[in-house]
Order: sequence, then C-alpha cells, then structure tokens
Amino acid sequence: MTTPASRDENANEVVEARVEALQAVLDRVLSWQEGATEGTVREELDSALDEVGIELDESVRERMVEHIHEGHEHIDVRRFLD
Repeated sequence: MTTPASRDENANEVVEARVEALQAVLDRVLSWQEGATEGTVREELDSALDEVGIELDESVRERMVEHIHEGHEHIDVRRFLD
C-alpha cells in the first residue's frame, strides 16, 4: 500500500534525479562550449537535454544559454529553476 509519505518521498526522488541529470547537462555544455557562439551553445544544450529526456520552458533554456555563452562559471542548476 502506498502512503502519502511514500508518494512524497518517491516524488522527491524523481525531482532530485531530474535535477542531477540537468546539472550534468549544464556542466557538460559549460565545459565543452567555452567561446562558442550563442547558436552553437543553444544547439548543444538542446541536444544534451534531448539525450536525457528533459524538457524545459523556453525562458529557462534562454537563461542557461546566456549563462553559458557569457562564459560564466559552473553554477547550481537550481538557480535556473526558481
């Protein structure tokens, strides 16, 4: 039998797994795309997100592309999800 507490725990695990995958995507694109054009960054981000099966709102994608394109350091991906 599933209890509300176990459903919450399962939901939290799913969210954390998604955040971990998204962090890996961000880190990967940040590492590989230093100095790349904004269009290239966008293509690589979209490709990496497709590979892990994560969909993001366009505004979140744009903030991530801008962060990467501007050459910023690695950052906790949760800052884009707020």
